[in-house]
Amino acid sequence: MQYTSAFICALLGFAQAGRVPLKQQPLTKTGLESQKIHYQMVGNGEVPVRDVTNTQYFVTVEIGTPGQPFNVVPDTGSSNLWVYASNCLSVPCLTHATYNAKHSSSYKADGQDFIIQYGSGGVNGKVSRDVATLGEVSAEMGFGEVKSVSGVTFYVSQMDGILGLAYDSISVDKLPTFMTSSSEADKSFGFFLHNNPDLSYMTLPGFEYDNVTLIATHNVIEKTYWNVNLTSLRGPNGSVDVTGYKAAIDSGTSVIVGSSTVIDPLIEGIVVDSTCAGIESLPDITMTFDSTDYVMTYNDYVVKVTEFGVTQCILGFMSMEVPEGFNYLIVGDAFMRRYPTYFNGNDNTVSFYNYN
Repeated sequence: MQYTSAFICALLGFAQAGRVPLKQQPLTKTGLESQKIHYQMVGNGEVPVRDVTNTQYFVTVEIGTPGQPFNVVPDTGSSNLWVYASNCLSVPCLTHATYNAKHSSSYKADGQDFIIQYGSGGVNGKVSRDVATLGEVSAEMGFGEVKSVSGVTFYVSQMDGILGLAYDSISVDKLPTFMTSSSEADKSFGFFLHNNPDLSYMTLPGFEYDNVTLIATHNVIEKTYWNVNLTSLRGPNGSVDVTGYKAAIDSGTSVIVGSSTVIDPLIEGIVVDSTCAGIESLPDITMTFDSTDYVMTYNDYVVKVTEFGVTQCILGFMSMEVPEGFNYLIVGDAFMRRYPTYFNGNDNTVSFYNYN
């Protein structure tokens, strides 16, 4: 007998999903193109860390008692929580919210080094312990209290930090993630992304099943990022060989990014006019996870950006050189806006839905 995810959640006693509003920052052409994802090999050299400075969506996380609010990226492509510290001496810390341990009665010292090196800069600080709260979910956890940053992208980003929602296996210092540290029985969450920021939100824990219809549920095939099995990529030039590739479903990336060997032949011949003229005639692009096709039309993969107050259209697929062996297609917000996405840590699956 088959059961819906909603019915299973009811059997297990999971609470109804709570909404967490998402704030949105407009993309700029210069920002998106200059802040392409960069990769830096870390840890065992198998899973790189990548920048999230071109993201669009933010949530408010409170840290400490009483809670100190931070505008952070809810990022399914990384696993650490970090924010700027009150004793940070870097310029970006002067224009962002900072964490003050002296103002929190629940703070606990840790002291180990916290360092993440991104392709366009890095963050450096120490690990501290405190209570972090997102919506109605709280977790006592170790997080990065950042005292210095390098890289121009931190100057222009609105983010006060990052909330990593990927797996513990890629966490810097092996710190348990927010979801792992939470005492909630339900280790799942969802994203409902829209171009209208007032309509965008997360659900945590759980998922809202009203007004959506399940397309398919996919097993996570590697517990680093939320990786599902990518079996096909098809565009106007036919299919692209994606043998051995995984699709990393990534809320911290605005577009779809992959190796030039995969993306370049996929988008060859697709030209997006900056004035948005004629985009209606652009061809569909189809991604296949396991045996399920997901079609992206021009309305999905043409991204509107702003530059000096002028709206322009650009292609939401980007190719770049990546480390050898990095066989991932980074599937970001452009895809997730089309398909509401449910990340289920209870059974390690990712599900995609259609709006009714």
